[in-house]
Amino acid sequence: MKVSYNELQGLCRKAFLGMGFADGDASDAADMVAWMQLHALDGLEALNRGLDYLLAEQHEEERAPILLYADDDLAVLDGQGYSVLGSSSLALELGFAKARARGLAVIKIRRCHNRQLIMGYLARIAGRGMNVTAFWRNGQRPLVEQAVGFRAGGSVPEIRVYAVNQVPEENESNDGVTLVFANHVELLPAMHSAYDYDLLACHEESALLASRERAMLDGISIDDAVWEKLKHLAARMLVESNDASRSGAGPAAGDND
Repeated sequence: MKVSYNELQGLCRKAFLGMGFADGDASDAADMVAWMQLHALDGLEALNRGLDYLLAEQHEEERAPILLYADDDLAVLDGQGYSVLGSSSLALELGFAKARARGLAVIKIRRCHNRQLIMGYLARIAGRGMNVTAFWRNGQRPLVEQAVGFRAGGSVPEIRVYAVNQVPEENESNDGVTLVFANHVELLPAMHSAYDYDLLACHEESALLASRERAMLDGISIDDAVWEKLKHLAARMLVESNDASRSGAGPAAGDND
């Protein structure tokens, strides 16, 4: 099936509210998913893969990241194993503020998942005039690395995903995401490694812009099963009717609007 961007963003927001997100966080998360789907970057697939974790997280009392270290140029946060949907907004705002003041800043969020979905937030930061690049590892064997870079003022990124075939001896697992902000210097990803590697995916800015234009004209392709799952989650925010709510329905006496 195909839906409009507004339909997708609206249903995602209701679904996140149904999962227990606060109103502002639900809007931000919906924007991230819809932005990726609009640019043919499979935001719904990424959300669907992490949905079980998100549903488990709704029962946790505290999902905010913990600040482990910070100075004028660097900050390290512990995402506590939660989705970037709940831990990235403050971290990105922190990096933006530091880079504005110092020219360059690095933010590291350790122990987080759904990292693919951080791209929608990066687009917002780039739209405010900041060059920003994100780097993370998707797997250890083989070692799969992804870099996403936005130009300042740009609406779409350059994306590279590659697998390193010869894993360095000093290699260690990395379940975080590293963000680099530069006020004036472009940080677009480029391929270079002393080790043998395969390029798994390459998304150029021009191709992403073309995908967005097609989606705006023809609608966004959605998997029917995922759409139904979102509708089921969105229904959680509906309040069951009772005698009191039914008695208050309809126009009040003297209401002539």
